[in-house]
Amino acid sequence: MSILTDTIEKIVTANRILAKEEVVDGFGHVSMRHPSDPERYLLSRSRSPELVESADILEYTLDGACIDDRGGMKPYAERFIHGAIYKARPDVTSVVHHHAYPVVTFSTTKTPIRPLMHTTAVIGHDIPLWDIRDKFGPNTNLLVTNMDQGGDLAKKLANNRMVMMRGHGATAAGTTIEDAVISSIYLQIAARQQLDALTIGGEVTYLSKGEIDGQIDPEVTSFVFPRIWEYFSRRAGR
Repeated sequence: MSILTDTIEKIVTANRILAKEEVVDGFGHVSMRHPSDPERYLLSRSRSPELVESADILEYTLDGACIDDRGGMKPYAERFIHGAIYKARPDVTSVVHHHAYPVVTFSTTKTPIRPLMHTTAVIGHDIPLWDIRDKFGPNTNLLVTNMDQGGDLAKKLANNRMVMMRGHGATAAGTTIEDAVISSIYLQIAARQQLDALTIGGEVTYLSKGEIDGQIDPEVTSFVFPRIWEYFSRRAGR
């Protein structure tokens, strides 16, 4: 199997995993930087994640132009999220954008999502909140539909692992596709756990900086991610 074919298969698997774990529904998407050209990325045509097949994966420039259009396949309107982050972050090789419902709930408040279980530490220390209204006003459709908006989102992401989007969802930036997908799954879990803990009442004990560092250490993730990727892949029928 060629590197490009393997990359495409990983993108298909990622779509199926995110759908199975209910991080995405009919909306949401995941991409990978092109394995042989860092100035391009691979992303499905506009299709619900659970239905994505290898033939749906198209090639784009970082500005969002499809250079692999086969038969007029319609691209995602929000493909600019991916290209803008790849432009701003050379370390990123995969991007996930989703609308996980518990995460959206937090995005409408001033309360940040914080990990309280060791496995949810993969969400990182801080998740900045991007509000499209701050630069583009109150009359958008909340979607990131051009490079100006994508660039503003990438600026808010900065060097963090992910960014929340007010009233919309979140976007994860990973050094690998396993990183981006697994972090997105555990962001939703972290949001659910935090909502439960806040409902119980009283003081919530969150993970310390050192505890988070211990879980996102590359030596740890390189050992753990293949195991959990295999688990999620099997659950998704891949």
